[in-house]
Amino acid sequence: MLYYLFRFLERFDIPGAHMWSYISFRALLTLVISLLISAWFGAHFIRFMKRRNISETERDKSIDPFGVQKKGVPTMGGIIILVSILVPVLLLGRLRNIYLLLMIGTTVWLGFLGFLDDYIKTFRKNKEGLKGKYKIVGQVSIGLIVGLVLWASPDVVVRENMTTQRQGQEVVIHKSEPVKSLKTTIPFVKNHNLNYSSVMGFCGKYAVAAGWVLFVIMTILVVTAVSNGANLNDGMDGMCAGNAAIIGVALGILAYVSSHIEFAAYLDIMYIPGSQELVVFMCAFVGAVIGFLWYNAYPAQVFMGDTGSLMIGGIIGVCAVIIHKELLLPILCGIFFVESLSVIIQTSAFKYYKRKGQRVRVFRATPIHDNFRRLDSQLDSTSRYIFRHWPRRQFSESKITVRFWITTIILAALTIVTLKMR
Repeated sequence: MLYYLFRFLERFDIPGAHMWSYISFRALLTLVISLLISAWFGAHFIRFMKRRNISETERDKSIDPFGVQKKGVPTMGGIIILVSILVPVLLLGRLRNIYLLLMIGTTVWLGFLGFLDDYIKTFRKNKEGLKGKYKIVGQVSIGLIVGLVLWASPDVVVRENMTTQRQGQEVVIHKSEPVKSLKTTIPFVKNHNLNYSSVMGFCGKYAVAAGWVLFVIMTILVVTAVSNGANLNDGMDGMCAGNAAIIGVALGILAYVSSHIEFAAYLDIMYIPGSQELVVFMCAFVGAVIGFLWYNAYPAQVFMGDTGSLMIGGIIGVCAVIIHKELLLPILCGIFFVESLSVIIQTSAFKYYKRKGQRVRVFRATPIHDNFRRLDSQLDSTSRYIFRHWPRRQFSESKITVRFWITTIILAALTIVTLKMR
C-alpha cells in the first residue's frame, strides 16, 4: 500500500519518494518492520495466552532427559510469525505481483490449516489434532493451486539463459523475449537446467503438456514434503525457527540474483522478471522468525505449533518453485529431509518386523533430533534397537539445536555455491 502511495507522490517530486522504487530499500525496511512487529506483538501475545491459560498440555519434564519443564508454555505462536509477515508485506509490497500474491496465499492457507490443528489440540483437548488426511488434503490443495497458477498465468515468464561467443570467449546472455518455461535448476551440472518437457519426451507431441502436468505434481510434492519436514523439525526450542531463518536468507539471495539480469548472467541462471518482490517477502519472513526466536529460544516462552511449522515449510517450498530452484531443496533443506527420512525409516522398519512377530526399532527415537537426547532408561525394554548405542552419550537440547543450525548454515552456503560448481 505504501509502495503505491509513494510512487504516486514521486510524480510531485516529493523528497525521498523515489526511494520506494529500490528493491533493496523496501526489502531492508520490511526486514526491520517485521522483526519489530514480531518482537512487540510476541510479548503481548504471550501475556494474552497466559492470561487465558492457553498453553501446551502435552510436553512435560518427563520427555526431556535433563528434566526441563515445558508444560504450561503458550502455544500457537505461529500467529506471531503470520502477522509479522503479512503486515509489512501488505504495506511495502507490490500487491499486483503474481509471485507475491502466491506467497501471501500460501502463508494464509497453511497458517489457517496449522491453526485448526492447534485449536483441536488445545481447546478440544485432542492430542491427535487435525486428522492426518485433512492435513495432506490441505497441503496438496495449496500445492495444486500454486502449480496451476504458475502454469496458467501470463505474468509467470522467464528469460532463459544461453551461451554465446564474444571475442573468442564464452559469455552468458539472456534471450530477449520472456517465455513460459518448464526449466528448473539442477546442481553440479554445467548446463544446469532440467526441462520437465524433456523428461516427458516419450509423450511425443504431448510432451509440453505432460511436462506441465509433471511440474504441477512436483509443486505438490515439494510443498507437502517441505511443510511436513518443517513440522517434524519443530520439536526443540528454537530449532525450526532458527533453521527457517537461515533457509530464508538463502532463498532471499537466490530470489535476488534471479531478479537481477547481470547477476543471473554471471551465475548462468534464468532471469525471472518480477521475482524481486520475493526478496521483500523473504525479508519479512526472516525478520518474523528471528523476532519469534527471541521468545522461542531455549528455554522457550512460546511454541510455534503447527500454525507456524506448516506455514514455514509451505513458504520455503513455494518460493523455491517460483524461482525454479526446487531441485536444490534436498541440499538447502537437508535437515528437514533427514528428519522426515528418519521417521519414514523408523515407521517402515517397525511395521516390517512387527509382521514377523518382532519389535525392532532403528533409532532410539524419531524425528532424528530426539535420538540425540533419549536416555537408555527411556527406551522400550521390549524392543530391539539397531542403533541403540548411537550416539554414545546424550546432548542437551540447546546443544542439539545450535549444531542443527550450524549444519543448516553449511547446507545453505553449499546450495548457493552449487550455482558455480559445475
